[in-house]
Amino acid sequence: MDASTAGLLVVAVLMLMLIGGVYIGVALGLAGMIGIWLTSGASSAFAQLATIPFSTTNSFTLAVIPLFIFMGSFATQANLTTDLYRAAYKWLGHLHGGLAIATNFASAMFGAASGSTIVNAAVFTRMSMPEMTALGYSPRLAAGCIAASGTLAALIPPSVLMVIYAVITEQSVAKVMIAGLVPGILTACVFAASIYVRALRNPDLAPTPVAMPPLGERVRSLRGVWGITILFVLVIGGIYGGFFTATSAGAFGAFGAMLIVIAKGRLNLKSLMEIIKEASISTTTIFIIVIGGMLFARFVTYTGLITDIVDWSLALELPRLAYLLGFILLFLVLGMFIEPIAIMVMTLPIIYPIMTSVGYDPIWLGIIAVKMAEISLCTPPVGLNVYIVRASSPVPLALEDVFAGVTPFLLMEVLILALLIIFPEIVTFVPDLMD
Repeated sequence: MDASTAGLLVVAVLMLMLIGGVYIGVALGLAGMIGIWLTSGASSAFAQLATIPFSTTNSFTLAVIPLFIFMGSFATQANLTTDLYRAAYKWLGHLHGGLAIATNFASAMFGAASGSTIVNAAVFTRMSMPEMTALGYSPRLAAGCIAASGTLAALIPPSVLMVIYAVITEQSVAKVMIAGLVPGILTACVFAASIYVRALRNPDLAPTPVAMPPLGERVRSLRGVWGITILFVLVIGGIYGGFFTATSAGAFGAFGAMLIVIAKGRLNLKSLMEIIKEASISTTTIFIIVIGGMLFARFVTYTGLITDIVDWSLALELPRLAYLLGFILLFLVLGMFIEPIAIMVMTLPIIYPIMTSVGYDPIWLGIIAVKMAEISLCTPPVGLNVYIVRASSPVPLALEDVFAGVTPFLLMEVLILALLIIFPEIVTFVPDLMD
């Protein structure tokens, strides 16, 4: 069968499987196998099935994923979130919407340890949702703040999404992760500013600010953030300073987080086994998607479909901005139905060559891709973080309230995305210094 016909058939089969509820990693792998079978024969298809799972997972670069997951799990066990939250509230609680602002920054800081948007959203929903609603905060503001700030874990390094992007596009994991630092901080600051302005203009959203605690009390609250500070300096400082690779940084971070748990007396055999279990499940889930995506990518590569699509797209001679808008629209639409890792695995083998061919910087493009994945985590109908907040909330919360609450933050995301496009130096400045 010729490549074009096989490509159309395989895409149709893939869509049917996804609509039918087949797990995305399995669907991608089966679609890729069918495509190779149709174009190269059964022996070739089974040969790929026999080699790709091992060659994909037997990767020093991908080893960073379970290491960062372990680091996040140990950080959660060490109860670093509570310490961060209390310190942030001591310093920011006197502002309009101060508790929501504190939640936003605490979530951003914890994202530097967890690397998981799901973990961030679940942890801060259980911890800060009861606090905010008990003090009179609007449930919509509280839920929207938690859902949106939880996505910062995708942008602030270390991030699993950034590792996936770097592996698929064969870019430096260290550079891609460092590139997300300034955009991540910028996003957290814009979120905080928007909360303050909204609470100032509409007092019904948040109660009257509390009095600022004495300076000594605020300084003492910083004692609780030593753990997250050590992890951040160890991982990001080590990578940026060139002391070790991203994978080694993950190992140091995981080991450091374990030592913090031990120092706090919160590690026992039962908790250790639970951490290993959770990290193993998360890692396996991600790796199944990556393996399935690699099988699918091998099909489109072997058949020449990628070359044909790239040549056809470039032959249109569209303005560079048109290609970028198409890239953003594709991520936005797919993000309404599919999780971010799967989107990257499915689209980047085809879209990345087109975008780099028209002149876009690979590192900058990675941050735009992660930013779009971040936005997709809060967009209906399948905004994963929205559902996590709804499911984890200890107080009654309707799904429509979470979507309504997160909408103003999505508008801020659009503003930040525009800034990153207009001023790409926001992304590229720090990675360029590494050269």
